[in-house]
Amino acid sequence: MFERFTAAAREVVRDAVAKGDAVVTPEHLVLALLDREHTTGAAILAHFGVDRERVAETLAAKHRRGGLSEADAEALAKLGIDLDAVVAAVEREHGTGAMAPKRGRRRFHTTFTAEAKRVLERALREALDCRDTFIGDEHVLLALLALGAEADLGLRYTDVRGWITASRRGTGTR
Repeated sequence: MFERFTAAAREVVRDAVAKGDAVVTPEHLVLALLDREHTTGAAILAHFGVDRERVAETLAAKHRRGGLSEADAEALAKLGIDLDAVVAAVEREHGTGAMAPKRGRRRFHTTFTAEAKRVLERALREALDCRDTFIGDEHVLLALLALGAEADLGLRYTDVRGWITASRRGTGTR
């Protein structure tokens, strides 16, 4: 599958691995995608005004809350549970970042979480759905959105897919 990845898509994966954690998560892929310049994925993110710092803060807050997103916090609030109060209480008792999953340092090689593997597999399906013979960083972006990064990025899958389709109309490729 990796032989079909464009240079830009390979760089996203390499940058995610280079973060130095023992495992690569979808969040690593999101941040690596946001670090790209002059690629289709970068053009999409710029078009929709996605701000890397805001996304990094969102992901850091999600990590601190044990992986629970803002949407999860809102759902809990509807049940009368204040997630920020829960996190604050846990951190008072056990220290800052107590709910955050522990990240080990890489020893010999980096592994991908099941979720990150699903993102890369879904990127292939997105490329096929777009009738492309390559997997670009735009396909990685679509895969991330389809598998749960919409809230993290503040983007909707349908909007990005529509942008890609519209940008290719008339030329057949991008």
